[in-house]
Amino acid sequence: MSGRAREDLSAMPGSDLGKAVCIITGASKGFGRSLALQLGGLLQAGSVLVLAARSGDRLLELSGELSGELAGVEVRCVTADLARREGIEETVRVAREAAPKDIDHLLLINNAGSLGDISRNAVSFTDPSEVDAYLSMNVSSALSLTASVLGAFPRRPGLRRSVVNISSLCALQPYRSWVLYCTGKAARHMMFRVLAEEEPDVRVLNYAPGPLDTDMQTQARSLTGDAQVRQSFSDMHSKGGLLSCSQSGAKLAQLLLEDQYQSGAQIDYYDI
Repeated sequence: MSGRAREDLSAMPGSDLGKAVCIITGASKGFGRSLALQLGGLLQAGSVLVLAARSGDRLLELSGELSGELAGVEVRCVTADLARREGIEETVRVAREAAPKDIDHLLLINNAGSLGDISRNAVSFTDPSEVDAYLSMNVSSALSLTASVLGAFPRRPGLRRSVVNISSLCALQPYRSWVLYCTGKAARHMMFRVLAEEEPDVRVLNYAPGPLDTDMQTQARSLTGDAQVRQSFSDMHSKGGLLSCSQSGAKLAQLLLEDQYQSGAQIDYYDI
């Protein structure tokens, strides 16, 4: 995060995210990596930043970069497949083991996700095992990790618990040839709305970061099966309509610092 961005965030009503355990999934690249750099700088000394992803090498690179940026914040990396129970258990174990007893904020960012096969229409998905594999990685894992983390850090006086789902316009709007992605995002959207209803002490946010300039956008421009949808992504790129990860991450940081959103709400980058 640039010095100017840090100054802008420090001027907000809440100047930091407290002494926290902050867990970010899909942290090795793209938006997750950017969030690690941005939110890590908003944690008080004594906090723990847990970075989970399937790419161990990229996590180690990020950890090395953070070590020179963060003062008094411990960074833990977990190489894990969160679609498997072992990956969830290891992530929770590391977070609980590293957490100081006097943390005042638990922050879980459910960022990990994939596009799935965006080259085909819905009527081509005749093999349930293919659909199950996608939903396991993109929906089941988020629910199981969230449940496990909240169980490991139960409600107590003085502990703020926040859960963020990195959502998308695709949770609300259909895109041709994106049936897996839209279905997964819609399921996660409702899943976290239910969590907000069931757990009123947990601050739940569905955050749609907008069209980001990431590898996922490159895939969308080249692999989308529907020609019209594919062209719309290409036009967005060529006309400068994509956002940087740091731009969108700053908006999420603002929401978390101000802590004024309605729990369970979906908030888009362009809503702020």
